[in-house]
Amino acid sequence: MSIEFLITAFIIVVAPGTGAIYTIATGLGRGGRASILAAFACTLGIVPHLIAAMCGLAALLHTSELAYDLVRYAGVAYLLYMAWQTLREKGSLQVDAVKTVRSPLGVMIDGILLNLLNPKLSIFFVAFLPQFIPTSEPAPLLRMLELSGVFMAMTFVVFVGYGLFAAAVRDKIVGRPAVMTWMRRTFAATFVALGLKLALTEQ
Repeated sequence: MSIEFLITAFIIVVAPGTGAIYTIATGLGRGGRASILAAFACTLGIVPHLIAAMCGLAALLHTSELAYDLVRYAGVAYLLYMAWQTLREKGSLQVDAVKTVRSPLGVMIDGILLNLLNPKLSIFFVAFLPQFIPTSEPAPLLRMLELSGVFMAMTFVVFVGYGLFAAAVRDKIVGRPAVMTWMRRTFAATFVALGLKLALTEQ
């Protein structure tokens, strides 16, 4: 496995995105254990994209404007929904002085959907990973699974780090109303910005 792949994958994973924001918000609102569950859910949301890439479905997203747009706008709608929930101080991104209780299944569903409704992930597996698979590779699918496994493991570890850090500083943040208001607005604005970016991104 090349060092170029590891460095590139790490940069992609560390860059703030929907999964990272969701995990951080979960850590702030529900503590360390819930943030680990959120990180796992976001990582699990990568699996359908990997399967799509291996089955050729990602190629359909890449070539069919209609299919791509359907998934893309579903993702945009869900990001805007998350932003609205944040402003209303309800749902998965609620952050209060008292840790909110939400079922593990609810945390998992939101985390999986955030990544599942991002068509760029499927295209990522088609356009990015093959660059690190030699043409002489005797078992390219197995090699793709190996690289994908490393990418997912890296995603999980980094997101857990984000979530646990957020949980660690939670008590220093949630007791300050002005900071809480600023954070809610920041989370909401971030999801709106990510939604607009996804809406304006072409194939």
